[in-house]
Amino acid sequence: MEHDIFQKIENAPKPNFENILSKSFDLFKLTWKECLFHGLISLAIAIPFILLIYAPLMPMYIEMIQASVNGGYYEPSLDFSVGMMVGYAFLILLFSIFMQVIGIGVASHFYQVLKKYDTGAPQNPGGYFVYLKGNFGKIFLLSLAMMGISLLALLLCYLPIFYVMVPLQLITPIFAFNKKRSVSDIIKASFKLGNRFWLIIFGLAIISSLIAQVGIIACFVGIFVTAYFVHIPMYYVYKDTIGFDDALQLEEI
Repeated sequence: MEHDIFQKIENAPKPNFENILSKSFDLFKLTWKECLFHGLISLAIAIPFILLIYAPLMPMYIEMIQASVNGGYYEPSLDFSVGMMVGYAFLILLFSIFMQVIGIGVASHFYQVLKKYDTGAPQNPGGYFVYLKGNFGKIFLLSLAMMGISLLALLLCYLPIFYVMVPLQLITPIFAFNKKRSVSDIIKASFKLGNRFWLIIFGLAIISSLIAQVGIIACFVGIFVTAYFVHIPMYYVYKDTIGFDDALQLEEI
């Protein structure tokens, strides 16, 4: 039972691109309010950290604006030593990891909400931060792994990032429905599923990302509604390949 997810991936049917996209639009019509709420919560959490990151640089930005208005030459008054720059870079990294941890937790809850709307599952998906309770350490390790994989792909002349973006898209839904699995199992399952149906999932990821940006047209406000659309096709990729074990899911929630 411990590694049955890998057997399911091995025997998984090929997901239908058009069918998944069509079902995603239908489910989005039912869950757009949930998309909005999850998007606003993610933004509300991110804003304080963004302010903390940029607060030390505000005096420099103000001086740059003043110099630009006055038409003069700008010379930084802040003295950035090597130690300060290293410390600041470490602070940004720490905040980025923490925001990603929160993001994965909120997105995992969203996947359970999608399942409830899609299947009429009787279980209560809980609060927005239910996945962070008792799973913070695991999500933290997943975040580190995702950042490490992305960084390695970028260092290899950028091209590998197109390959790893597919497994990285699958980590959150696989974790959301298999939170008792180990970090290594979740990552292995993501790469195994991604490798089997890479082209289909890549196409879905690209199109859903473009659709998610449509909200910008509505004076940027609409982005909070459409941003979470990217998760809906990934939900159906999971459902149509690995599927749900209802007894196990009820036990894990």
